[in-house]
Amino acid sequence: MILDRINQPNDLHGIPLEDFPALAAEIRELLIRTVSTNGGHLASNLGTVELTLALHNVLHLPEDKIIWDVGHQCYTHKILTGRKEEFSTLRTEKGLSGFPKRNESPCDVFDTGHSSNSISAGLGYVRARDFCHEEYHVVSVIGDGSLTGGMAYEAMNNAALLKTNFIIVLNDNTMSISKNVGGMSTYLSAIRTAETYTGMKMGVTKALNRVPVVGESIVESVRRTKKSIKQLFIPGMLFENIGLTYLGPVNGHDMRQMMRLFNEAKKVKGPVLVHVLTEKGHGYEPAEKNPDRFHGTGPFEIATGRQKESGGTSFTDVFSDALTELGRKNKRLAAITAAMPSGTGLQRFSEEFPSRFFDVGIAEEHAVTFAAGLALGGMIPVAAVYSSFLQRAVDQILQDVCMQNLHVIFAVDRAGLVGADGETHQGCFDLSYLSMMPNMTVMAPSNASELREMLAWAVSCDGPVAIRYPRGGAPEGAGEAMVPVQSGRSEVVIEGEGIAFLAVGSMNGPCREAVGRLAGEGLHPTLVNVRFVKPMDTELLDQLARTHSLVITVEENTLCGGYGSAVCAYMESSHPEDRVVSMGIPDRFIPHGKTEDLLSEIGLDADGIVKRTKEEFR
Repeated sequence: MILDRINQPNDLHGIPLEDFPALAAEIRELLIRTVSTNGGHLASNLGTVELTLALHNVLHLPEDKIIWDVGHQCYTHKILTGRKEEFSTLRTEKGLSGFPKRNESPCDVFDTGHSSNSISAGLGYVRARDFCHEEYHVVSVIGDGSLTGGMAYEAMNNAALLKTNFIIVLNDNTMSISKNVGGMSTYLSAIRTAETYTGMKMGVTKALNRVPVVGESIVESVRRTKKSIKQLFIPGMLFENIGLTYLGPVNGHDMRQMMRLFNEAKKVKGPVLVHVLTEKGHGYEPAEKNPDRFHGTGPFEIATGRQKESGGTSFTDVFSDALTELGRKNKRLAAITAAMPSGTGLQRFSEEFPSRFFDVGIAEEHAVTFAAGLALGGMIPVAAVYSSFLQRAVDQILQDVCMQNLHVIFAVDRAGLVGADGETHQGCFDLSYLSMMPNMTVMAPSNASELREMLAWAVSCDGPVAIRYPRGGAPEGAGEAMVPVQSGRSEVVIEGEGIAFLAVGSMNGPCREAVGRLAGEGLHPTLVNVRFVKPMDTELLDQLARTHSLVITVEENTLCGGYGSAVCAYMESSHPEDRVVSMGIPDRFIPHGKTEDLLSEIGLDADGIVKRTKEEFR
């Protein structure tokens, strides 16, 4: 196998170009085999095999720098930089991350997992390179989906001032996670249909240069009117108008073409954008036909692409059904996603109520302020965003929604630990950053029934509301037997004495198990389903203080500024005689691994809760 000769960075330079297609096929086979077992981002990586090979061929790593936007397409890069033998550990605990990690290899130069930041980071590297009088190439690889995020344009605007080389590779596959939407998607579509432009321009210039005597003046005239020609064939020429040299578009699966263009780009004295057209899922038919499903996939059967296992009904599924049902009853209810209609459960709502569904692209800041405008205009917007991505819009939530006390509902999906995607995707901070905002109500359902009722409550009330729920299966709950959701009130699930567990959302399950096990050892804790993180149920805390000497808060959120810290502050001021112990995610970033293993490691499973309780209750 050709891949056997790739063991260290730059080993690719010793591979003849005629062997590159076979090498690409071998890499694809390794990608499919590994992701079929471990899960991961398949479609995006299959689409960038040739692009990565072409870049590695014209660069010398780690001296040259490649910054991958989002980073979910870096698998081939990892294989080519000395991590081939470890690739089977992808996304497993203590194995390779599914994203670039500087602690894995000097060839990974920027840790990432969110979108639209690669050009900013690359520009920083370029400025540092020039200041330190060093010589190396910097390449930022950004997808067309990431170009729907405003930060990319801030960076391109700033990069236009450069007088030294900086290469931006636009990986254009017409998709982010789902199909791209908006003006940039339309603009890039126009460029794709204008492939004759580049060839025509070069042909005309060569022909005019052969014209005797007047050739030079004619060529100069053409150069002076270059922008008019470009705008005739490529509408707007946005990138060149900003100040970037534009090269392309080029076939992203033709390595020789890309290598020629990348080598030309290295000669440009200034920022240059190379437009590469790729196919998401390229080379594996199930992923080509269903690129959104294979964007991030669990283990699957290679022959059919069928998922190997199903997690049952998830909180996302419950939210999807509940929101659609509420949409039938309330014509003012609207739904917003930041390029993730399927992942956030809004696909069904979008199909049934297309005029009330808005996909704004990978632009969480815009999504939140857009929701504020919808609310002021008389609608009830529900913005469904993953916890880790919502933190990109903290300023907009605070300034544009909470400060105006607007009726915007945030459906905060993937709250808590999400497992194999690791640090950049763990939803560990939402309770802290949402609870600090005046006017915000923060809720956490423990089961499917509660999520339905909380969503209906949020639609019927006023002001900003956030409902946070975890990834994975949703227990059904007690249905009609459940105590109805009341503003700011917790639910006492099990009456006990001495010890009180205050469980937030997903932690109700482990706490209930811990209560049962402690009962067998003669301890009979009270179990409280918190429901409302904010406003806090201080009336119940006052009641518990009369009959309990130890209060233990348990939350799948950072301990810094979370629910536990709020309870500690209240009890210290009102009931200093009671002890409060806070259990949650420690003040560090949690790496990738199975969620259950990570929870066990930090003591947030039943074993950890029982152990901590016995240590604290004497």
